[in-house]
Amino acid sequence: MFLGTYTPRLDEKGRLILPAKYRDELGNGLVLTRGQDRCIYVFSVREFEKFQERIQSAPLSSRKARDYIRVFLSGASDEVPDKQGRVTIPPPLRAYAGLDRDVTVVGAGAHAEIWDTPSWDIYLREKEQSFSETDQEIIDGLF
Repeated sequence: MFLGTYTPRLDEKGRLILPAKYRDELGNGLVLTRGQDRCIYVFSVREFEKFQERIQSAPLSSRKARDYIRVFLSGASDEVPDKQGRVTIPPPLRAYAGLDRDVTVVGAGAHAEIWDTPSWDIYLREKEQSFSETDQEIIDGLF
């Protein structure tokens, strides 16, 4: 499970040092792909396979499902961290998420997310208020 917030930096080759707490789960391989909200989703290979099976079960007759699958999978890149725990983020994904040097890695349960730090800061500021004001069930069975 991916939890917490980390602020590593991208090096000049577009590599990111994975948070130490994530390395056991991601050390043998991971999948990076476009995330919603202009971030990059990071899945372990096992979690990506499970997620991919779920989205592939969507009906091909659904235009929205086809569009989502195309965008999601066309941006996917399987990577293996090096011995120092670094992973290269492909240039198209760096461009998609607007990544520069300062990035924020956020644990999101079954996956992690890589954000441009200024974008994450804006997102979090905007969403923290609505988070604290949540007074009805937004996730089935949560409240």
